[in-house]
Amino acid sequence: MTRQVVHDLLPALLRRAVRVVPAAEMDGVPLPEHPGLARLAEGGLLHRLAPGYYAMVPSDAVGTAWLPELEAACWGIAAADDGPRSVALMGLSAAQAHGAFEEELGVGVVATTRNRPTLRFTDREATVSFVRRDPRRLKIERYSGSLGNGWVTTVEQTLLDLAAYPQLGGRPDVAQDGITALIDKADPHVLHSLASAQRRLGALDRILQHV
Repeated sequence: MTRQVVHDLLPALLRRAVRVVPAAEMDGVPLPEHPGLARLAEGGLLHRLAPGYYAMVPSDAVGTAWLPELEAACWGIAAADDGPRSVALMGLSAAQAHGAFEEELGVGVVATTRNRPTLRFTDREATVSFVRRDPRRLKIERYSGSLGNGWVTTVEQTLLDLAAYPQLGGRPDVAQDGITALIDKADPHVLHSLASAQRRLGALDRILQHV
């Protein structure tokens, strides 16, 4: 693979709305099968997030121990496969994006339009779970991360999801902490209206018990 081919590949990658590249890997070798992508990974321009997924390293971070935030990595993996309009951070990942936790939880949760198995990261001790839910049926808002721009559930939607499905992501022990941290950021009128529209009055009751 010549240097020119690698340089020709870079502009196409830089035009991507999602800065995560899905790539089949060599058998038994943690590098992309595509020779150009393999050269970019070996040169530190691509960072391996998980088997078959590589993040584009910012130009000012090449040669450093750069690591994207977990929420961006989770969103990027889902969006790389299904497109940024078809996925959204939800549950614990949304709570983290809204500032509910000071430390990384080691788990991610992303709403997608199809079933797919939980994925384990190779660059850190973390997993991401994919929940089959159409983001268009959720209350969402814009999300801006280091690997692209997409969607995240609103504070009110996130509260209802944490209360209704605390087990998502495998950390039910911190779901209540997320609720406690976010409740003061929620609009009570929007929260009540959303709970009624989504028939989650039971989840709303569980939230209000801790106000």
